[in-house]
Amino acid sequence: MEYDIDKELNLIEENMHFSINNLFLNKNQVTVLEKYKINYKNCSSMSELLFEIEDYLNDETTENYDDLEMVSFEISEMNYYMNTNK
Repeated sequence: MEYDIDKELNLIEENMHFSINNLFLNKNQVTVLEKYKINYKNCSSMSELLFEIEDYLNDETTENYDDLEMVSFEISEMNYYMNTNK
């Protein structure tokens, strides 16, 4: 079985989170946010970004936004684990 190290490195890079104004996002999430023109750079918290995404989803009811809903779920989950006292 052949192992493609470049493919694995790309996968790691795409899923690696980086910080933008206290937000931790990966490349895939940024790509989806930019696709829908959600200005994540002006958000100062993950909660604020989630509000922006939900606001967009509530306004745009005619289409299917599975990718944006998935990003919302991922950010919500990360926000919970990072910011909730357990």
